[in-house]
Amino acid sequence: MKFDVLTLFPEMFEPVKQSIIGRAQEKKLIDINLINIRDFSKDKHKKVDDTPYGGGAGMVMRADVVYDAYQSVKNKNSKVIYMSPQGKVLNQKIIENLSNEEHLIILCGHYEGIDQRVIEEIDCQEISIGDYVLTGGEIPAMVLIDSVSRYVEGVLNKDSIDEESFSKGLLEYPQYTRPKEFRKRQVPDILLSGNHENIKKWRRREALKNTYQKRPLLLESIDLSDEDKEYLSSMESK
Repeated sequence: MKFDVLTLFPEMFEPVKQSIIGRAQEKKLIDINLINIRDFSKDKHKKVDDTPYGGGAGMVMRADVVYDAYQSVKNKNSKVIYMSPQGKVLNQKIIENLSNEEHLIILCGHYEGIDQRVIEEIDCQEISIGDYVLTGGEIPAMVLIDSVSRYVEGVLNKDSIDEESFSKGLLEYPQYTRPKEFRKRQVPDILLSGNHENIKKWRRREALKNTYQKRPLLLESIDLSDEDKEYLSSMESK
């Protein structure tokens, strides 16, 4: 998968060169290309913004400069994402759908935003990472790249993806490793039993409990077995 990121601050993307995402780039499973929007300014001072029509605080990124940056990387398979607090909030379904794309162009706004005309012209899908406002779209873009890349084949072990939070609608069960005792807290005996069937059942129940206690609304969209319902009912009666 290829990511082309249109940004005024490419130097902010150092974190995506590290850890799992960095290794995925080294293996050529993903390609992250940073395009500096300033390079497409026709102004001798590389000016990319101007005052808003109608007045108001701040500056607005120019449509022509952003469009030229977009034209430099777009192709027939490109899907354009504009990181915006006005967009649909990112969730697991969106992430999995985007992971099937060949080429994502991610547009990062800054200042007071981007001239609306170019957003309409290049038919952006607007995506938010939450109902709050940041200084620019660079951090949200890194969130999108990280979350989508994990679903690209070969980046992670498939079992890791299948068992993590939200993969099947539930939050993940608790995890434990050595030492067996930490400040008088013990690893649950079931995990030391070697009985994989019982461990599987325990993890399912713990995932249900985690979801019920932390994000109960998620349970409304999950196809629960009779055993799951019985377990949740027993929790409600406590």
